[in-house]
Amino acid sequence: MRCPFCQSSDTVVRDSRSAEEDTAVRRRRACQTCGGRFTTFERVQLRDLMVSKRDGKKALFDREKLARSIKIALQKRPVDEEQIDQMISGIVRRLESSTEEEVTSVEVGELVMEALSALDPVGYVRYASVYRDFKNPSDFARFIEKHTAKLGDADKE
Repeated sequence: MRCPFCQSSDTVVRDSRSAEEDTAVRRRRACQTCGGRFTTFERVQLRDLMVSKRDGKKALFDREKLARSIKIALQKRPVDEEQIDQMISGIVRRLESSTEEEVTSVEVGELVMEALSALDPVGYVRYASVYRDFKNPSDFARFIEKHTAKLGDADKE
C-alpha cells in the first residue's frame, strides 16, 4: 500500500479489525519512510456494477461517490459515521445481489431515498431536493406534505 503522504510503498500494518458489520477490514498502517499513519479499508466486491445514467452514459458504480452524496445530505445531522457506513453497505449489498450487471441511477437514488427516510427525515428531504431537482420552496412543501407519514412528523399537532 502506497503512503498517501510521501508516496513510499514501504508501509506496514499496525492493527487490523473487522468493520461495517464484518463486511470490511479496517487496517491502521504506518509508513516506514516518513512515519505517517493512515487507515485503509478492504471490502469484498462481488462484481463490477455498471450504472446507467439518465443521459444514457454508463459508468462503474463508485461506492465513494455514493458515500459523498449521502454525507452531504446528512451534514450536521445527529447521525454517526457507523450508521452511515451500515446504510451504504446495505445499499451496496442490495445492488450487488441483484441479478443484473447494470443498474440505473434511478434505482440507486431510490434505494438511497428509502434508506434515508428510515434513518433521518431531514437528510431524506435534503437528498430528495437534489435528486428530484427541486426548483423553488414550493417543491419542498409539496414533497414534505406528500411524504409526511414517511418522515415521521411527530411535531405536527
